[in-house]
Amino acid sequence: MVTTASDDDKAKKAKPASKKRADKTAGKKSTTKKKSKKTTKKKRDTRETVLVTGAAGGLGRLLCRMLHRKYKVLGIDRRPFPDRPKDIEHHRIDLRRKSATQLIRKKKPDCIIHLGVIHNPQSGEAFSFNLKGTAQLLEVAERLQVRKFVFLSSANLYGPNATSSSFLSEESPLLAAASSPEVRDLISLDMMVQSFFWKQPATETVILRPVHIVGPHLRNAPSKYFRLKRIPTILGFDPMVQLVHESDVVGALSRALEPGPRGVFNVVGRGQAPLSRLISVRGATSFPVPGPLFEGVLDRMFRYKMTKFPSPELDHLRYSCLVDGTRAERELGFTPERSLKESLLDLE
Repeated sequence: MVTTASDDDKAKKAKPASKKRADKTAGKKSTTKKKSKKTTKKKRDTRETVLVTGAAGGLGRLLCRMLHRKYKVLGIDRRPFPDRPKDIEHHRIDLRRKSATQLIRKKKPDCIIHLGVIHNPQSGEAFSFNLKGTAQLLEVAERLQVRKFVFLSSANLYGPNATSSSFLSEESPLLAAASSPEVRDLISLDMMVQSFFWKQPATETVILRPVHIVGPHLRNAPSKYFRLKRIPTILGFDPMVQLVHESDVVGALSRALEPGPRGVFNVVGRGQAPLSRLISVRGATSFPVPGPLFEGVLDRMFRYKMTKFPSPELDHLRYSCLVDGTRAERELGFTPERSLKESLLDLE
């Protein structure tokens, strides 16, 4: 006799197959979920981190906005930076504080650009802030073995001189303190970073010495001076002047981060011209003032804090201080984009 399986037996045998199919579909769903999780996972940011001190200043803001396209930017300043791009990390902190040192050690930047220097000679804390803050920053840079340390100094530290007839190279002595004691701490900073250059050869140290920087985002002495409608000059003097636009300085700072260059570099704009010619380009009028009268008025105004411009700085309106920017062009690949005329007309 032939026996056949009952309907119940067939149903029982069919169940395991359906379970297998369900398990397979469930497995496929789980693997697709895992794949989707992998695809949504953010890629690790492998860009170098650049610390910018003085990030909330006019020049610092421009620099941070340029650098954040290529680097991770960490800004430090006592001032706020409210309109910064979202990917720029900014901390309101004093460089002299221990918390600033701890923050930098924690973040471990690959490069440091030091712009956080007080240039106002009337500030009672300028000496302490500049020297102590820079010393602590150099100490941290040494411990972290940063790849690059860039310091923005000034070509004004060479000092204008009545006997200066040629373009000054980076080897020229810094003599500005002889006539203007207010810049002594700025010269000390430059020398301090030079010492770091020799002490820490593993770090590529760069010192940039730009000529008078002008630009629409700056409120420094040269920019304010050329914004005047009536510009005072010293009777009987018409020195040759070099200017560099703010955007060109930012470009030089960015180039200084590239691997290779190290040392001191003068940063100059395109060309030079007599002060009288620059005033006429601005469409302003000049009124010559006798030197002794100018000095007396300025001394009183400075004493009562009506101006931040000390009378010894009037030597810049008497004598030329022209520097040679060949080294920056050759080793940094820096070429200024703005002409003297373009730099002056962009001040508004």
